[in-house]
Amino acid sequence: MSRGILITFEGGEGAGKSTQVHRLADRLREQGLEVVVTREPGGSPGAEAIRGLLVSGEVDRWSAVSEALLMNAARRDHVEKLIAPALARGDVVICDRFADSTRAYQGVAGGAAPELIAMLESEVVGDCRPDLTLVLDLPVEIGLARAAGRGDLEARFEAKGAGFHTAIRQAFLDIAAAEPARCVVVDASTSPDVVAEAVWTAVERRIAA
Repeated sequence: MSRGILITFEGGEGAGKSTQVHRLADRLREQGLEVVVTREPGGSPGAEAIRGLLVSGEVDRWSAVSEALLMNAARRDHVEKLIAPALARGDVVICDRFADSTRAYQGVAGGAAPELIAMLESEVVGDCRPDLTLVLDLPVEIGLARAAGRGDLEARFEAKGAGFHTAIRQAFLDIAAAEPARCVVVDASTSPDVVAEAVWTAVERRIAA
């Protein structure tokens, strides 16, 4: 292929994105494809340095606008250093969170102006738009309970409260409804095996296309 494929996973806390990212990567590699697995915030050395500022510390450490600026600074480095070169090689890039998370977390739930979020996304992402976005959806209370069970030290966003996460869930569903050609909603409340099969069905269709 002349350009690789960018697949992103989105969803609230505890949706199982990391598990499904790696399961999908293994399955694609079995098909003989070159696969790059990455995450946001992070994915490149510069972006990983910014990640530490965002995911740890007090809940009110940053305003939504400050978060959006930091997220997009990390994203630009990530795109320049990892995603764009991998796509140019023809690889499949699978990313755990991408620009939709900024729309949902800092935009809808955080209250940053949609015009600001859209402008930053346009400038930072450029041509590196996802070919397929898998939105792993589940009730907020289930997701937060799963996340709490991980004992994760990077829990700043998890601590923002149920109302915040309810807004995030709806934001992802609204994004998926607005962009059905790109987004597929997957029920993440079922077993990991069932979720993996739903993910694979969506990916097979996109690769075939």
